Amino acid sequence: MSIKLRLIVMNFLQFAVWGAYLTSMSRFLGPAGLGAHIGIFYSVQGIVSIFMPALIGIIADRWIPAQRLLGICHLIAAAFMMTAGLYGLNATGDVSFSIFFTLYTFSVAFYMPTLALSNSVAYSILERGGMDTVKAFPPIRVFGTVGFICTMWVVDILGFQTSAMQFIVSASIGIALGLYAFTLPNCPVSSRGESKSLSQALGLDAFKLFKERTMALFFIFSMLLGVSLQITNGFANPFIASFEADPQYANTFGVQHSNILISLSQISEALCILLIPFFLKRYGIKRVILIAMTAWVLRFGLFGLGNPGSGLWLLILSMLVYGVAFDFFNVSGSLFVDKEAPHHLRSSAQGLFMLMTNGIGATLGTLGAQWVVNQFTRWQEVMVNGQPKSLMIGDWQSVWFIFAGYALLVTILFAILFRYKHVPEKG
Repeated sequence: MSIKLRLIVMNFLQFAVWGAYLTSMSRFLGPAGLGAHIGIFYSVQGIVSIFMPALIGIIADRWIPAQRLLGICHLIAAAFMMTAGLYGLNATGDVSFSIFFTLYTFSVAFYMPTLALSNSVAYSILERGGMDTVKAFPPIRVFGTVGFICTMWVVDILGFQTSAMQFIVSASIGIALGLYAFTLPNCPVSSRGESKSLSQALGLDAFKLFKERTMALFFIFSMLLGVSLQITNGFANPFIASFEADPQYANTFGVQHSNILISLSQISEALCILLIPFFLKRYGIKRVILIAMTAWVLRFGLFGLGNPGSGLWLLILSMLVYGVAFDFFNVSGSLFVDKEAPHHLRSSAQGLFMLMTNGIGATLGTLGAQWVVNQFTRWQEVMVNGQPKSLMIGDWQSVWFIFAGYALLVTILFAILFRYKHVPEKG
């Protein structure tokens, strides 16, 4: 098997592990009696992302080859996820928050560092194979999104969206990837005394960039926009499923296969990456980031206006703009940091960018979103086609309009306050 194909398999499995539960987990938590804590389950990803990737990265730099540590982390994460899944299956509706959340948290704590580790493994193997990582890696990485989409579909089609079986599926793939990682080419640890300190790995060195107004504003807005990143992962599925309580929508495709409908977001994400070079060249970084922010307004606003019947096209449009909202900000933001940060602080600045968006911002966002959702909705038993079902019923339109209003406010403030001079390339 060629190096590229082996890395394609690695990336496919890497994100298949995540796709098995990330968008559907809330559908299990609600009926299990944990619906009021959905935001906490999603926020823990941000919390562990603040420090675990740095700690694991230091270990990979100094002591354990990255591909071996990738395998170890996946096996540990899978063990906790499998235990959580088995506990959820056997708890028969009486799921203890403390037990399930603890098992889930330990699993996520060892999974999240593998996102960076898998990239490091790919870069190392490609470089040692004499290949250009800039050209070779993106076509490999896109299969990660394909893997994510595939397990979303599998969990949906097999009827596991409301079952703890989704965690069993995730754990099974994690075990397969953990074992597979041990067969990958070796990625030697650093033999020089240049490994990053914990402070450097966390991106703390880059905090000195806050002394410069433009960079300070950018990192603050990165956090503010990061608030939006995980909201729809946690609440889009319960929202769409809530229409099942209305007989006119109960048997529509969108309601019956909400995960497949949501997967359009990931398909859009994969395709929108290809548009970024054109938009950056034509409009410049600030305008591209503004386009991303506007897309978040549309993402939430279209959810508030849509339904799985005559308004299905609005939900589909919301899924399609997600790719613009997610990719345009993350990629162009990363490029801005790379361009504006001093050379000796570039790595630390990238770490700070991730800390502000996927760490602090996403954590605050999911916890805040949970509070908003709890004010307008509640889990309740309703009869659907003669069978009782637990659905999140309430004023979802107000929920989505509040999120859209927040995104709009951030967009306006960014447009006014962030004065970045950029001359787009001609031609």
